[in-house]
Amino acid sequence: MSLRLGDLAPDFIAETTEGTIHFHEWLGNSWGVLFSHPADFTPVCTTELGAMAKLTDQFEKLNVKVLAISADSLESHREWITDINETQNTSVNYPLIADPEFTIANLYGMVHPNVDKFTVRSVFIIGPDKKIKLMITYPASTGRNFDEIFRVIESLQLTANYSVATPANWKHGEDVIITPAVKDEEIPGKFPKGHTRVKPYLRTTPQPDI
Repeated sequence: MSLRLGDLAPDFIAETTEGTIHFHEWLGNSWGVLFSHPADFTPVCTTELGAMAKLTDQFEKLNVKVLAISADSLESHREWITDINETQNTSVNYPLIADPEFTIANLYGMVHPNVDKFTVRSVFIIGPDKKIKLMITYPASTGRNFDEIFRVIESLQLTANYSVATPANWKHGEDVIITPAVKDEEIPGKFPKGHTRVKPYLRTTPQPDI
């Protein structure tokens, strides 16, 4: 059965460039980003791992751990990381899983059904409850937007703690939408910063956690 949003993220034990990890135990009470790559020494993925390395400090501030996976050996990973650090002017500072038998790739549905032994470029955002909060799959020709992944995590964390949703193109600091479950008479107590009633079903308020 394919994975869906809200499903428990499959647990696993894996060898990585930073040692053996037991996924759920490693995640602990943190959020997680698990993102996959077809193979080492691929051009788009080289830029992606470099881009993520430059963002890990920001992810850490949101209590997010980062984990990459590619269907090659640890030795190959370490050689590739040298290239990534050199060409992307950074230092890869998160684990890269070795998955030559496609064990974890198959567990997460990362193997393309129409291409033998090819791991698709997927992103999974996983909450502290170990449940899948977001899944995105990118084509081989299009590099991932890690700023968008960061933005989604900010939204997920905000909406997990407040009765709000984030509108189209929302960014941290902008107004949010009060969910329909909140009655009009409850708004002053829940959202003391005030609100704007655009329509009975569309009520906005300043971001409540800043």
